[in-house]
Amino acid sequence: MPLIINISEQGTFKTEFTTGQSNMEGHSNSSFTFSAVLKNRTADKQLYALMADAPRGWNVTFKVSNQQVTSVNPEANSTTPVIIEVKPPEKIEAGKYKIPVSATTNSSTAILDLEVVIRGSYSMELTTPAGLLSTNIIAGDSKRVELLLKNTGSSELRDITLQFTAPVNWDVTFDPKKVDLLQPGKSAQVFATLKADNKAIPGDYLTNIDAKTPETSSKVSFRISVETPMLWGWIGVLVILVALGSVYYLFRKYGRR
Repeated sequence: MPLIINISEQGTFKTEFTTGQSNMEGHSNSSFTFSAVLKNRTADKQLYALMADAPRGWNVTFKVSNQQVTSVNPEANSTTPVIIEVKPPEKIEAGKYKIPVSATTNSSTAILDLEVVIRGSYSMELTTPAGLLSTNIIAGDSKRVELLLKNTGSSELRDITLQFTAPVNWDVTFDPKKVDLLQPGKSAQVFATLKADNKAIPGDYLTNIDAKTPETSSKVSFRISVETPMLWGWIGVLVILVALGSVYYLFRKYGRR
């Protein structure tokens, strides 16, 4: 007797590699975790090699059942959850980056295109060209100090303002007063003029200088040694000489009586 068979679905010999969320956004120091599903739609058990074609410096790892793997061996017509962890380079610039990952056998390949959007990181360093954070000054005088402001993050910095905290009756002025724009990896030169109190006694003083933006900040502490003005030194010498002269005069005048 004739036998009629109705095929309701076309036979397949392929692999599916999918995710519900293929795009993530974060800073350059973030770690991005994608949840994917690998489906073996063949009639046989398969051994899939898991690979990533990431840009240089990126680190991509695959995990199955919380174990890091480089391959999986799903049964025929079964699915396997795969966790994909993506770590960007430390100093990467802001932008969009494609991370293609694949599951490959000798007979089929499935490619999953992931996308990571880097917002960039905000970081800066306030220092001096030589790294020296101490100076000396004479009471009542001014001292001009060169500062170096570095953008150590991966995003541009805007509207960097400079502020100070100094001893009572001291003053600090900046030139320029504000840095409008500083690109990643670049430096800006700033001068700080320190004005010591007229009545400051000799000794060490601390002056704090802050560079700030809404995103980040950096702070340095200057140790400033106040010295006695030369005029007072000469006055002291003159007083000593006058005192010695007076003693000598009295000794000469009354010494033999």
